[in-house]
Amino acid sequence: MTSSVTRSGGGPAVTVRRATARDAKRLTRLVRGSRAYEAPYAAMVAGYRVGPDYIEAHRVFAAVATADDRVLGFYSLVLAPPELDLMFVANDAQGLGIGRLLVAHMREQARAAGLDRVLVVSHPPAEGFYRSMGAVRTGTVPARPPAVAWDRPELVFQVSPTV
Repeated sequence: MTSSVTRSGGGPAVTVRRATARDAKRLTRLVRGSRAYEAPYAAMVAGYRVGPDYIEAHRVFAAVATADDRVLGFYSLVLAPPELDLMFVANDAQGLGIGRLLVAHMREQARAAGLDRVLVVSHPPAEGFYRSMGAVRTGTVPARPPAVAWDRPELVFQVSPTV
């Protein structure tokens, strides 16, 4: 499924499309360069890699600028168990509605797959965003040092069935 959205107010026209193995390096750069993972969170993404194998195994979608195919953000939906595994928006694309577009697209994908809910184990600074998009906090996932040195909020998106 490809979704196209034209932004008003000077933002780019954006297409959400299935990521391909050729996108792996660009998605990895987006993760590693994320300002959301600076300071105490930097170690979490320092060696992180979104490989072609990951892209092929999961439903990974990229929001790209229609004019030049620049990756503005992406997400990964794992179906079993249902989880929003990754979601990143490029630093210079934040505030343009890319995250909202990706969450709406993820919910459409989840609905089409017959899911009724999608779990999110959130990066702590992103909890407010997910809640603003309708996710409900259901608990806390404890830290697992050395990989994850902080507790993380657990949230759930309810997915309405198609009518």
